[in-house]
Amino acid sequence: MTHSAVATRYANALADVVTTGASGTNAEAIIAELRAFDDALRASLELQAVLTSPAVPPGRKRAVVGRIADTLHLSRITRNFLFVLIDHRRIMSLTEIIHSFETVSDERLGFARADVSSARELAEPQRKMLSLQLERLTGKRVRARYSVDDSLIGGVVARIGSTVYDGSVRGQLDSLGKRLSTEI
Repeated sequence: MTHSAVATRYANALADVVTTGASGTNAEAIIAELRAFDDALRASLELQAVLTSPAVPPGRKRAVVGRIADTLHLSRITRNFLFVLIDHRRIMSLTEIIHSFETVSDERLGFARADVSSARELAEPQRKMLSLQLERLTGKRVRARYSVDDSLIGGVVARIGSTVYDGSVRGQLDSLGKRLSTEI
């Protein structure tokens, strides 16, 4: 099983727990908590060594994770999920699992993820208008991540899944060039 398949399996299991009405939490809160723990893990080589070493008994690893969870005020669901990762020696896959969990939970909640690149930073009203247009195109609520792409002359390029919506000046010029070359 590839790492991404492993991450997806754990992400689906966590999404099963979080998206039930009885969980009392939401995916965004769990993602924030997992990221906080992942940041602590990535910041400490000693912590990584303890949590990945086969010489450290699982009970000690759980105790360390429990203390960190107390310090970070993690929910019971997040804490238990981290214990599962420790028990199955998957804690170093946490970053990938978080990414998969974001994708899985968005799909289950009816969101589409959009990566939007623009020639310059977009103002908040522009972002809202663009999100509304993307929602109309996809028929889903959109969670957009914005970035600046210096190679764009102007406009925006939005990627949702495998679909690219190119509203950039560069894209329009490329399209015009192709049309002109076929007409000659």
